[in-house]
Amino acid sequence: MMQNEDKMLEHLISVEKLANEILSDRHEIVMLDKRRNHNREALRDLSKSSQKKCWVTVGSVLVKHNLDDTRLLLENDQKQLTIDINKLRSDLKVKVNNLRDLEMQKPVPGLMLVPLSSKETEGLSSSKLIPS
Repeated sequence: MMQNEDKMLEHLISVEKLANEILSDRHEIVMLDKRRNHNREALRDLSKSSQKKCWVTVGSVLVKHNLDDTRLLLENDQKQLTIDINKLRSDLKVKVNNLRDLEMQKPVPGLMLVPLSSKETEGLSSSKLIPS
């Protein structure tokens, strides 16, 4: 009886840990997406600006910086944020399926679908399996 209770407790602990990881990943995706939106807004404002220098906050410091360099920094940050968000989203799919396995439920249908690449689409259209 004691061994069965220990197994049940271990199972519940693993389910709770995985559920907490999923929730924290979702929260992080939201926070990264907010940051990406702020960067997008900043890039839009920079594109409208006619000045050569702009003020940038780096941590808690305010620095006057070259406009082109600032734009490059923001674009690089946008790329990195997009990579991080996509990685978290793909890991999240796996974690959700693992959680559903632990809960003894079927995997979410269509969760692991990925779009066709341009080469695959090109191949299908050249063989006339899909319209061009």
